[in-house]
Amino acid sequence: MKQPRAWQRMLSGRRLDLLDPTAVDIEIADIAHGLAFVARWNGQTRGDYAYSVAEHSLLVETLFGRIAPNAPVKWRLAALLHDAPEYVIGDMISPVKAAVGSGYGDLDARLTAAIHIRFGLPAAIPASVKRQIKRADRISAWMEATRIAGFSAAEANKFFGKPDAALMEGLDIRLRPPVEVRAEFTARHADLLARLD
Repeated sequence: MKQPRAWQRMLSGRRLDLLDPTAVDIEIADIAHGLAFVARWNGQTRGDYAYSVAEHSLLVETLFGRIAPNAPVKWRLAALLHDAPEYVIGDMISPVKAAVGSGYGDLDARLTAAIHIRFGLPAAIPASVKRQIKRADRISAWMEATRIAGFSAAEANKFFGKPDAALMEGLDIRLRPPVEVRAEFTARHADLLARLD
């Protein structure tokens, strides 16, 4: 019996094996392009453009910088790349992840490890840093929920926790064409990579 194909060809020409990903098959151009076209909230957001995972990732990295202003650059890079596997596996909303079970988490973990190694990060980041990135992620989700996804503040507080208003000061949800988000994500990645110790 023929095995089903478990790899995806990327625009860079790389073949990424989803069951056994390696750092050699990871390119930032593929990540940025994919994330710029993956819609958060299954596309159920207000506006003329989908709110992309790339845009969300830029916001999470900014929020992480406010939560942990003295964190090494490598952890800011980890924050920017926190959802990077979604460039090939998509952004499943939490209820779908719960229904799918551990398979999605295992796949995400393998891809995350390969991505981290490709860009000079440890395969697994420290739990304390992961918690800070998750906090930034939840604040971003709260902002998205209340500003473009139709949630009331009370409802968002219930699902994501009530965020510290000072951490969100001056930040907004941006809806832009994918080409603009892709360019900013790529530039931010290059900036952080250049400043790695």
